[in-house]
Amino acid sequence: MKRRSLILGAAAGVAAPVIASGATPAAATTRDATATSGTLGGAYTKPGYFPSPSNKAANLKTLPPSTQQVIVVTGNGYSTTYATLETYAKKRGRWTAVSAPLPARIGKNGFSDNHVEGVPTTPTGVYSIGPTMYGIAANPGVRYPYHQVVVNDWWNEDSTSPYYNTFQHTTATLAPPSEKLWTETTAYKHFAVITYNMPPNVAKPEPYAGSGIFLHESTGGPTAGCVSLSHDHLVGVLKWLKPEADPRIVMCPVQNLSRY
Repeated sequence: MKRRSLILGAAAGVAAPVIASGATPAAATTRDATATSGTLGGAYTKPGYFPSPSNKAANLKTLPPSTQQVIVVTGNGYSTTYATLETYAKKRGRWTAVSAPLPARIGKNGFSDNHVEGVPTTPTGVYSIGPTMYGIAANPGVRYPYHQVVVNDWWNEDSTSPYYNTFQHTTATLAPPSEKLWTETTAYKHFAVITYNMPPNVAKPEPYAGSGIFLHESTGGPTAGCVSLSHDHLVGVLKWLKPEADPRIVMCPVQNLSRY
């Protein structure tokens, strides 16, 4: 399932709806940026803490005690392709907003509680960040191990393969819908793996349940199931994430956030 954004929305003359949290893209890029070093996109090296009238992390009840960072991705209902991404850190036992809400895009068919391979929905739930970050471009300064993508780097999305939903470097041609990561020059400039249908969320990927769910760079429209951000916002989030903080990402319609 290709992760590059699908060309809809503005290209079709459709106006972008208001983001669920009430923050417009313009507001998300300008709000209190001076509280951190540089622009908001690079703000995560020295995080500022933002007052949040609606702290979406405050009532989360399914996070492990070890989790000290959480990303919350919410949209208005199941069918939207527009979402808000918010970052929170635990400070003195309380969740505190790290950045202003960031405008994001999700799957062409919105959220799904029952995502399957080949259907462009973003799976709901609580997931970890994979142990390695990737990108066609050089490491922008992330704290995770980073693999710079080269020719013959694939994400195996063949449900019949024993290596389903894993990274592979091979000169063999993998069966569709496996992805040639090195060809997605915009979307995969940098990306993090969201551990949908892979450890630690499941012991072993379930065939046909879906694969290759990433946090990656936007190409201007909805995605095939991933979460996408602008380049600066994505790099900021990736640089902020710390493996030792055992981060999680929560994805769902805002109306269902109380499930988690």
